[in-house]
Amino acid sequence: MPQFQVKVKWSKELFPDVQVNTDEEPLVLKAQIFALTGVEPHRQKIMLKGATIKDDTTWGANVLKGLKDGATLLLMGSKEEDIPTQPVEKTKFVEDMDESEIQSALAMPAGLQNLGNTCYMNATVQCLKTVPEFKTALNKYSESVSFNSDVTTHPQSITASLRDLMNTMDKGQTLPPLVLLQVLHRAFPNFAEKSEHGGYQQQDANECWVEIMNMYFGLVFDTEIKCIESEDEPVTKSQERFLQYNCYIDKDVKFLASGLKNRLQESMNKHSTFLDRDAEYVKTLKVSRLPGYLTVQMVRFQYKQRDAVNAKILKDIKFPLLLDTFELCSEELQQKLVPMRKKFKDYEDKIVLEGDKKKGLGKEASLKKGREESEDMACEPYDFSEDPGSNNSGYYELQAVLTHKGRSSNSGHYVAWVKQKGDTWMECNDDDIRPIHVDDVLKLSGGGDWHTAYLLLYGPRKLPISEEDKTKSEEETAKSAGETADKPMETN
Repeated sequence: MPQFQVKVKWSKELFPDVQVNTDEEPLVLKAQIFALTGVEPHRQKIMLKGATIKDDTTWGANVLKGLKDGATLLLMGSKEEDIPTQPVEKTKFVEDMDESEIQSALAMPAGLQNLGNTCYMNATVQCLKTVPEFKTALNKYSESVSFNSDVTTHPQSITASLRDLMNTMDKGQTLPPLVLLQVLHRAFPNFAEKSEHGGYQQQDANECWVEIMNMYFGLVFDTEIKCIESEDEPVTKSQERFLQYNCYIDKDVKFLASGLKNRLQESMNKHSTFLDRDAEYVKTLKVSRLPGYLTVQMVRFQYKQRDAVNAKILKDIKFPLLLDTFELCSEELQQKLVPMRKKFKDYEDKIVLEGDKKKGLGKEASLKKGREESEDMACEPYDFSEDPGSNNSGYYELQAVLTHKGRSSNSGHYVAWVKQKGDTWMECNDDDIRPIHVDDVLKLSGGGDWHTAYLLLYGPRKLPISEEDKTKSEEETAKSAGETADKPMETN
């Protein structure tokens, strides 16, 4: 394939060793230049010996004629922050705003432009962006995006491009996720497959989700495999690790809880060395490690051999805003969860009692109000001290839903629905972002051709630090500081 090593000159800066592959669209080059300079693609004007490289799918005869190793491309364009701002407008009150202005005033999250069947990637990014620990980890990563063909740099490039994209989104700017798309295509060529019309094919959002999440989330299951045809054959015990919890859907599953329990036992046939023949076994699983953030995949696609398509199961499966995973866990893990669960019970009993005394609120209203008030409060650690990133209570709260609308994974549309605060959620439909009520999220459970929950992201329920524990912590900090001050300084 025609590849060239060129230089890019921008103002007083020169970037050597930029790769140009003319089998790819010019937008790929613009994505690389965006990663190097911060000049967004729509602000770039790139020239080569008087010829301009455009955003078209073809390069143009004059550009191809001048392309060679060592050629210098001239870049003209400014980063957005370098552009002079307009004078501050007169303050406008909410009652004088139209709908679009009100949405802007609500600090709406940034949208992501659809680059041609890239809604699966946009929805994945919007859901992952709701995990603050994920963003913190990304910002600690100091490497930059690489566009070379070395496969060992793919994890580096995906991590760096996710970091840069989310930081730009934090500024409230709707933008095209060009850099992430290109490094994703290089790392996983199946995502770059094109249709007979030349555009990108629709991809499965869960495949994208798993590839991006590979190092950040994880469940551990204790497993036992027992032969039901022989009492004398020893039980096989082991551990298995998964990035997400699969909820299998059958005719009896109507609620998420029953689908999750079904995952814990399955029948299987395999060769028995003890009986020297094929035999029936039962495989039993119990969760032995809960992650801080739990991803549940609603297994809605089944491959139909006759039609050669992943057909969708449209069945309505209700999912909760609050999820308790205690019954899914091994006895050992359950014992470890008990202390934090007792703290939650004591806290909830207290706020229910206070709500009844002060405002005459019922149990559910008091708990709801308490959860909303705790969103901005200092909270207890949600993980075990010896296992960072785990969950120490078994309690989770829904914070993002990724939906699919359509009849197969090869078509349709993906959208992210993310919690903002209280009962306010955001529908992130590529670059169209709008606020919705939590009740609208609960309607995404399926049953028709409307948007149907495909991935559920549950974050840890967080317990506010009690005044007693807060005072104790402050006293311990002060005591520690005093002991340090009293300690004589060592000299060499």
